[in-house]
Amino acid sequence: MDRITDFRHVFAQVVVARASCRDPSIREAFARVPRHEFLAPEPWYFNEHWDATPSDDPALVYQDVGMGLAPELGIPTGLPSLHARCLAACAPRVGDRVVHIGAGSGYYTAILAELVGEAGRVNAFEIDADLAAKARENLRRWPWAHVEPASGAHATLGDADLIYVNAGVQQPPLAWLDALRPRGRLVFPLTPGEGEGGMLLVRHVGSTQVFSAEFLCRARFIRCVGTEDEETGRRLAEAFASGNHCTPRHRTGAHGSPDAGGGYQQAGPSEPSNRGAAQSRIGSTMGTRAVVRCALL
Repeated sequence: MDRITDFRHVFAQVVVARASCRDPSIREAFARVPRHEFLAPEPWYFNEHWDATPSDDPALVYQDVGMGLAPELGIPTGLPSLHARCLAACAPRVGDRVVHIGAGSGYYTAILAELVGEAGRVNAFEIDADLAAKARENLRRWPWAHVEPASGAHATLGDADLIYVNAGVQQPPLAWLDALRPRGRLVFPLTPGEGEGGMLLVRHVGSTQVFSAEFLCRARFIRCVGTEDEETGRRLAEAFASGNHCTPRHRTGAHGSPDAGGGYQQAGPSEPSNRGAAQSRIGSTMGTRAVVRCALL
């Protein structure tokens, strides 16, 4: 085992441990994919403060920190342990068809490709043409992963077992829910635009009109271009700024209808909050498909 391979294996163990992830396939995927090859040419940057690495030693990037992906645009790579936590929750399986929105230079696309294997398929979207071109080059060894230089917010996605989104939205486009196969999963950052939000896992529970929602963890992501909603963003900012933890309170129900605030009223029996807490309804684009309600406890 060469030096950098050894660093990758240690890195993978640290990442899954910090994510409380016990799935060996996720650990092995992080151990196999060479992270340094997906970054821009050195010097590399730690994205917390955009500090340059002291040398061009690839071993430096095998830490559980975000790195500068496109520093001139302020685009980071994302925190590996956060992705490990989200991947453990949505559980990509061998043979799955995955849509990856916000692929960047393809690092997490490669992780997804490792998890679904050659029997699966990963269709990735990256709106920045330069990053999309880099992702295509980086993913040559995973021919079952394809990168489209386009926005995944408006593209025709096709059917998917998993949609994995790496750009923040105030509400998920209806097309993402439409694309989910029975028992399909959607993971996306629910963010107020700028500032911290959280990762949500939405599951198709078997009916064409029923989904469940689960809050995974807090997170900060760049915006998903073309999905901005100023009013919903303001309400989300207020909700997340309260400092309370966000947990799911209700499964989604069919036949939602618009309420006065531009969201959707709950369809089905209500579940009371433990503290009568404020609620943030998300999914105003879901129409009669579903309502996702998240209570701040």
